[in-house]
Amino acid sequence: MGAGHDHGHAHGAEAGGTVSAAYRGRLRAALGITLGVMVVQIVGGLMADSLALVADAAHMATDAVGLAMALFAIHFAGRPATDNRTFGYARAEILAALANCLLLLGVGGYVLYEAIERFITPAQTDGPLAMLFGAIGLVANIASLSLLMRGQKESLNLRGAFLEVLADALGSATVIVAALVIMLTGWQAADPIASLVIGLMIVPRTVRLLRETLDVLLESAPKGVDMNEVRRHILELPGVQDVHDLHAWTITSGMPVLSAHVVVSHEALDGVGHEKMLHDLQGCLGEHFDVEHCTFQLEPGGHAEHEAGLCH
Repeated sequence: MGAGHDHGHAHGAEAGGTVSAAYRGRLRAALGITLGVMVVQIVGGLMADSLALVADAAHMATDAVGLAMALFAIHFAGRPATDNRTFGYARAEILAALANCLLLLGVGGYVLYEAIERFITPAQTDGPLAMLFGAIGLVANIASLSLLMRGQKESLNLRGAFLEVLADALGSATVIVAALVIMLTGWQAADPIASLVIGLMIVPRTVRLLRETLDVLLESAPKGVDMNEVRRHILELPGVQDVHDLHAWTITSGMPVLSAHVVVSHEALDGVGHEKMLHDLQGCLGEHFDVEHCTFQLEPGGHAEHEAGLCH
């Protein structure tokens, strides 16, 4: 004997399939800014012979790829569910976040390697030119960050893009500081040191994002949902004797789901009925936990032993 009930709260995901869909236009604008400034910085880096500036331009190239992947993922995530893909393509956004992580780690490693090479083979960096192009990059990154600030709090996909742009903004600021040091002191080592700083800024943020992304792919409990508390709240409902097969996971950002088998006494089922019991369960979890989609199977006392006997 079982019954299911879907329970949803109002989330941004409802408007366009996923949370990220609401920020499609902002992503496009950020992508346009990033591509334009990337070209400018490549030219400036070659003209000024600044590894830090070229490294910043390379990072902007990964920003552009990351933003493009985020947009592509939103497009796929908005496709309707099918019989074979019952949740649609919502996970595409998480896969894009994972790809962004791998891309960022690769770029960070490359920048660190090139910085060490520059220590071995010093170069003459044009301080004023490096400062000019670094300032252009910083202004562009600040504009992109303002476009992505709100969305990154709601979506791992958006957060991946936001962190890329944030790291690049810090990189542009580092380029400016290094160029200023070269202009004032002539100390050329400031350029590869700035490159090292840029590389080291990329890696820790990427590792944190990678950990969150893997939590979703490994179907860990949603962040902020204490499963012991969920179990306790269910067991405190009148008539509930036990709960088992309790699972909670995240399909994509803003789309947590939960399922459980709830054992209810015969008296409670006869007294209040299945519908009232399901409403009580959804009300309990809806009040205390932000879960997008809940499915409950109600079982009368002794049903679990019956299932165990069938398995043998």
